[in-house]
Amino acid sequence: MTSVFTRIYERLLQEYGPQHWWPADTPFEVMVGAVLTQAASWSNVERAIANLREASLLSPAALRRVPQEELAILLRPSGYFNAKARKLKALVDYLGDRFDDDLGRMSEQDVASLREDLLSVHGIGEETADDIILYAVGRPSFVIDAYTRRVFSRLGLSPEKGSYATYQRLFEDALPRDPVLYGEYHALIVRHGKYVCKKRPLCQDCCLREVCPTGERILAGGECPG
Repeated sequence: MTSVFTRIYERLLQEYGPQHWWPADTPFEVMVGAVLTQAASWSNVERAIANLREASLLSPAALRRVPQEELAILLRPSGYFNAKARKLKALVDYLGDRFDDDLGRMSEQDVASLREDLLSVHGIGEETADDIILYAVGRPSFVIDAYTRRVFSRLGLSPEKGSYATYQRLFEDALPRDPVLYGEYHALIVRHGKYVCKKRPLCQDCCLREVCPTGERILAGGECPG
């Protein structure tokens, strides 16, 4: 039987089409973007990545060589640039020590072990680790972000305990363990959360309104719970 999560995915895909995520040229660029997008808009992350590209610094070895203070200046558009320079330094040290910069070797680890390793690196939390595993390594680990929590809470599908792990388990229990599906689904949720299911939702424009109790209530004249 098709799960409600699959039906929601199909509606989002029909509405928006494939999103072609993650926007990057290499797996390492995905990793850099996953760190820089913390508390930053993607347009600002792109500016910081463009600075790194212009300075020929989009490789682990190059980032290890550049002084942290110089790196921070290049990362300024992404905000919190001193902290993010330190996080990128920690990431590339990990990649060198653990994989000798051979990023293809990351896919040889099982997902749970790789995730545990990544979470031990300074500045990498659950969402960033899952971004790296899913979009850079190509392994199935569903990404949970603020858009996911908002959209699925309004749909009445949030777990009783709203931790990252319980949200992730909801999706991974309901869907095939397919990294392409996971990546597309997450990208569609972000698209929907940014442009329709916003803090003040545009329920009249929502492709999920027929299955959304919150939208039904708002369109009937009720208040949005946020």
